[in-house]
Amino acid sequence: MDFGRINVGSYVEIQRSDGRVHQAMVTALNEDSESVTVEWFENGETKGKEIDLESIFSLNPELTSVSSDAGSEPDPEMPPPAMPSVKAGRPGKTRRTMIPLRNEVPVKESRISALPVRRRPSTVMEQGVSAPQNGNHGEGSPAGAGQLGKKELPGQQQQPRRKSNCVKEVEKMRRNREERRAQHQEIREKRAQDYDVSYPNWEFLVMIKEFRSSLDYQPLCLSDSIEESRICVCVRKRPLNKKELGRKEIDVITVPNKDIVMVHEPKLKVDLTKYLENQTFRFDYAFDETTTNEMVYRFTARPLVETIFEKGMATCFAYGQTGSGKTHTMGGVFSGKTQDCAKGIYALAARDVFQFLKQPRYRQLNLQVNATFFEIYSGKVFDLLNRKAKLRVLEDGRQQVQVVGLQEKEVSNVEEVLRLIEMGNNCRTSGQTSANAQSSRSHAVFQLILRRAGRMHGKFSLIDLAGNERGADTASADRQTRLEGAEINKSLLALKECIRALGQNKPHTPFRASKLTQVLRDSFIGENSRTCMIAMISPGMSSCEHTLNTLRYADRVKEFGINPMDIPFLSAGSTQSDLSPSALSDSEVKELGVDPSVPGVGGAHSPGDAPSVSAPRNVGASPGRDDLKILCEQNMGSLDLLDDSVELIKLCDGYFTLKGLQEEEVSPQLFTFHEAVSHLVEMEEELVEDHKAAFQESIQWLEEEKTLLEMTEEVDYDVDAYASQLELILTQKLELFSTMQEKVKAFRAALQDEEQASRQIGGQRRPQA
Repeated sequence: MDFGRINVGSYVEIQRSDGRVHQAMVTALNEDSESVTVEWFENGETKGKEIDLESIFSLNPELTSVSSDAGSEPDPEMPPPAMPSVKAGRPGKTRRTMIPLRNEVPVKESRISALPVRRRPSTVMEQGVSAPQNGNHGEGSPAGAGQLGKKELPGQQQQPRRKSNCVKEVEKMRRNREERRAQHQEIREKRAQDYDVSYPNWEFLVMIKEFRSSLDYQPLCLSDSIEESRICVCVRKRPLNKKELGRKEIDVITVPNKDIVMVHEPKLKVDLTKYLENQTFRFDYAFDETTTNEMVYRFTARPLVETIFEKGMATCFAYGQTGSGKTHTMGGVFSGKTQDCAKGIYALAARDVFQFLKQPRYRQLNLQVNATFFEIYSGKVFDLLNRKAKLRVLEDGRQQVQVVGLQEKEVSNVEEVLRLIEMGNNCRTSGQTSANAQSSRSHAVFQLILRRAGRMHGKFSLIDLAGNERGADTASADRQTRLEGAEINKSLLALKECIRALGQNKPHTPFRASKLTQVLRDSFIGENSRTCMIAMISPGMSSCEHTLNTLRYADRVKEFGINPMDIPFLSAGSTQSDLSPSALSDSEVKELGVDPSVPGVGGAHSPGDAPSVSAPRNVGASPGRDDLKILCEQNMGSLDLLDDSVELIKLCDGYFTLKGLQEEEVSPQLFTFHEAVSHLVEMEEELVEDHKAAFQESIQWLEEEKTLLEMTEEVDYDVDAYASQLELILTQKLELFSTMQEKVKAFRAALQDEEQASRQIGGQRRPQA
C-alpha cells in the first residue's frame, strides 16, 4: 500500500464532520483499511479519528508519492523559485500553516481525479502570502494545531463533504430496514388477498393453516382396531358453535391422527410479535369435530359392556369445560333445547346390554336389569327418579358403600331406559356460568345394574361430570356457588387420583375424599374393574386455557409420553427441522409427558417424598378427612418434585416439560379451604338430622302436653302428677334445645372459617396466563 509521503508523526490537513479543516498528527498507518489514524489537541483534550487515504490526499496533494512528479523537470528558462529562509532544524511544513484557510476542500470520488497538479512553493509566495518568519514558526507546532480554519485549494470545485464511516453504516442500516419493511408490507398485502382479514386474529389463523399444511392427516375410522385396556383415556373435540362462528373465533385444536391432539396456543412476544406455541398430547383415542356419538361409543363405552356380564364393574365418564359437549355425548344430541336421548351413550349402552342378554351364554343366567339415576350437588346426593329426594351415603359393617333410599327401577327394554333418562334430565340441577347459560353444575350418575337372584352381578356407571371451571368463573361468587365449585374441584381431583390408583395397583385408594368417588367405590376396588374417560374440549381460541387444563388433567390420569418426532409431518414436505419459527420450534413444540426414569415424577410417591399437611381441625378424625389429607399430600409432593427436576426433564431426549403442569396442585391454603368445606358439610348434615329428630320429639311432647292440659280440665286432677310430668317435659326440652343451640353456634363458626379460608384462596390464586 502506497502512503506517499505520509509517515507516523507527520502533520496533515484533515476535515471534520462539520466542515472544519485543521492539522492533525498521524499516529498510525492502516494498510488493511487503507486509512490513517490521526490525533489532535482541542479544548484541553486529545481527540482522534480514522480517515481514509483518499480524503487525506485530496486535502494534502503534496503528500502523494514522489513517483507521481518524477517526470516533471523544472523549466530551464524559468529561474528557481525564491525560497524563504527557514530556521535550521524546523520542518518545512510550518510554511503551510500560515496559508489563510478559506473554503472547505471537497472529497473526490477517486484518488486520481482528486489529485491536482502539484504546485511549487513559489506559487504560493507569488500570491502574496508571506512565509513564516523565525518568530512565527511556533505556530506550526502541535500546540498550534488547534487553530481551526477553512482552506480552498486552487483548481478544485465545490463538492458535498465527505461522510464518515459511522454515517455510512447508519445509512446502510436504514436502507436495509426500509427494504425489510417494504417486503413485509408486500407479504401482508398478499396474505390479505388470500385470507379473510375481517377475523380479529387472522394472523394466527394464517400461521395455523400453514402449520396444518405440513401435517399428514390419518384420522380415526370405524375400521380401526379396539385396544383392550383397564383404563382408557380419549379426547373428543367439538366443532365451533354458532356463537363462536358469529364472533369469528379461530379453531386452535388439530387432531392429525387417531391418538394425537395438538393445541396451537396464541402468544405475544415482548415486542408484540405474534407466534404460536404448539403443544402436543397423546391419548388412547382422539376424535375430531366430525366424529358422531356412535363412533365415540364404539371405541369407549362399548368394550365395557361385556365387563359387567363377567361380574365386573365398569365406569365411563365425560370430563371437560362447561359447553364442551359432555351432556351432548352422554345424554344425547340436542336440537335447540330438545335432546334426543336415543343418540347418547346412556341409550347406546342400554341397547347393547339388552342385546347381550339375548345371547345364549347369558340368557341362562336369568339376569335382571335395573337402572338408577342420581346427581351429586355440593356434596349432597339427590335421587333424580324420586322427585330429587335427598339421600345419605353410608358404609355398612362390611365397608360396603350404601346409598340409603336410592330407588332402582327395573327396565326391560331401551324405551323404558330412555323415559328414565328424560325424567332425570328434567330434574337435574343447572346454573348459569360465563361459558354456558344452562350449565350442568352437578355430577349426574346413571347406573345399569345386573342382578341375579337379588344379588348384584355387575354394574355399569355412566357419569356426566360437572364443568371444570375455576379461577375467574368462581372468583366473585357467593357462598353457595363457591361451595358448589369447591365440591366440584375436590371431587374431580379425587376421581383422578382414584383412577391413577386403579391403574398403578396402589394398595390404598382415597375414595372417601369426595362423595362422587365414595359412591363409585365399587368401580375402583377389584381386579375386574375397568374405566373409560372421555375428555371434552372446545376448539375456540377463547377456550384455549380451559382446553389445556382439561388435556393436562386427562394426561395425568394415564400418563403417556410422546416424542416430538412422532408428530405426523408430511414426509415429502416440511419436517420439524425446516418449519419456520412461527410454526414450530424446539421451545414451541411441547408435549405433556414426563420421563418415567425421573424419580417422583409421573408415578407413585413414597410417603417421604410428599410434604406433610397440618390440618387445623383434627384431620384424621374420620376416614374421609384421612383420604383428603392423603390426596392433598400426594399432589403437593408431585409439585415439589417436579419443581426440583424441571431442568432434568427438559434435558431428557424427546421429552419436554409442559408449563402449567402444576395446574392441579393443592396448595396448603387450598387444602385448608377443602377441609373447611368438608367439615362444614358434615356439620350441616348432622345439624339437619338432629333438627329432624327434635321436630319428631316435639310432636311427641305436644301430645303429652295436650294430655296434661286435658287432665287439668277435671275437677279433682292430681296436681302433683301434673307438675312432675310438666317439669320432666320442660327438662327434656331444655336439654335438647341447649344441645341444638350449641350445634347451631358451632355451625355458624364453621361458616366463618369457610369464609376466611375462601379469602385466603382468593389472595393466593395465581393469575391465569
